[in-house]
Amino acid sequence: MEALIIQVLLTMMAVAVIAIVLQRNLYSVVVLGGVYSFLMATVLVALDAVDVAMTEASVGAGISTVLLLGALHLCGGEEAKPMQRPWVPLAVTLAIVAVLIYGTLGLPAFSDPQAPIHVHVVPRYLSDALVETGIPNVVTAVLASYRGYDTLGETVVVFTAGIGVIALLRSVRRGSKEGS
Repeated sequence: MEALIIQVLLTMMAVAVIAIVLQRNLYSVVVLGGVYSFLMATVLVALDAVDVAMTEASVGAGISTVLLLGALHLCGGEEAKPMQRPWVPLAVTLAIVAVLIYGTLGLPAFSDPQAPIHVHVVPRYLSDALVETGIPNVVTAVLASYRGYDTLGETVVVFTAGIGVIALLRSVRRGSKEGS
């Protein structure tokens, strides 16, 4: 039953992507992007990755949608019509998709308990996390200690994005005060 739910959600995500590609109204694109992000969060909940799902829902479906709608309010909601059909970017994109799909053929089956990651890394984290880190919660130990640089990098990216948004909003506010 769980696999069926995930398949339905993934199908809905594919429909959302096709709808995004076919849209000319940028407001519709942003809203559909929020729908896609919310569907992705639902898939993550179905896969028991609730912590990642909360991040996806809050950042992807929440904050990003609000910020993009605000940006569209400032610059307009209609996409400019292209002068010609972009065949070269389409061909490059399809080639990259083909290479990525070919690359996934060598990966272990989804949730295979004998996959290399599950054979030596996960058991070590579960058995040694408390001793090596002193942190009783395994998830916290992995995020804060074993993957500390990764977590720090993610924090720096989010912080930098926040500073960028503040700088952009401040310059927009100054521009509107000077114009009035």
